[in-house]
Amino acid sequence: MIISPLLESPHGFTTREGGVSGGPFASLNLSPATGDDPRKVAENQRRVLERFGHPPVAALHQLHSHIVHAVSGPGTWEGDGLLTDTPGLLLRVGVADCYPVLLEDPTTRAVGALHAGWRGVVSGILPNALERLKAHYGSRMGDVRVAIGPGICGEHFQVGPEVVEGFREAGLETFWPDPAVPGRYRLDLLEALKLQAVRAGVLPHHLWTLGACTYADPRFFSHRRDRGQTGRMWGVIQARG
Repeated sequence: MIISPLLESPHGFTTREGGVSGGPFASLNLSPATGDDPRKVAENQRRVLERFGHPPVAALHQLHSHIVHAVSGPGTWEGDGLLTDTPGLLLRVGVADCYPVLLEDPTTRAVGALHAGWRGVVSGILPNALERLKAHYGSRMGDVRVAIGPGICGEHFQVGPEVVEGFREAGLETFWPDPAVPGRYRLDLLEALKLQAVRAGVLPHHLWTLGACTYADPRFFSHRRDRGQTGRMWGVIQARG
């Protein structure tokens, strides 16, 4: 599990290592919706949750949206972001090319977990979550920390002109023409997230990125690299007491 040096709350970004699954799901697949053996997924999940003391968990039915929920207890919500200040509650998101984004306000002890694919980024899930932190928990942007885990990098993320147009309209020109395929583009989601964080008022030294590409790095599952037959990783964060 990968830890950010920026965050004080218990947290982590899982890799594909350290589990019991086999084949394309080897080895720490954390999603039973992939076609993997549910018993092996359950054991993989148990191993991760054990590191946090088997806490209550808030999870998502992810929609590739900008929907963010402020929650106070365990359960499952439809959307792509969760916030809480309930001590001991663990927030989790699942990824396999999309970016896991963890938020922390060390002053109010509110935390957040976001699933950020291109649809979520262009529709503003990160700015929305930061605004909810201010409105719901009284967070000040100068205090908030943002940690961004592994995701697909621009060099390996090819998109069409309709996607690029949405990013251009959102003021996120983090794309360039694909030199190998006329009419297609490469899109840097990580740079777009960094721009959104700073524009929302997050201080640059309170922004940490792992900078690892799920497509290029065999430590991670990648939906695009593995053509859909692959596992899922988690980004998790637990509110402190």
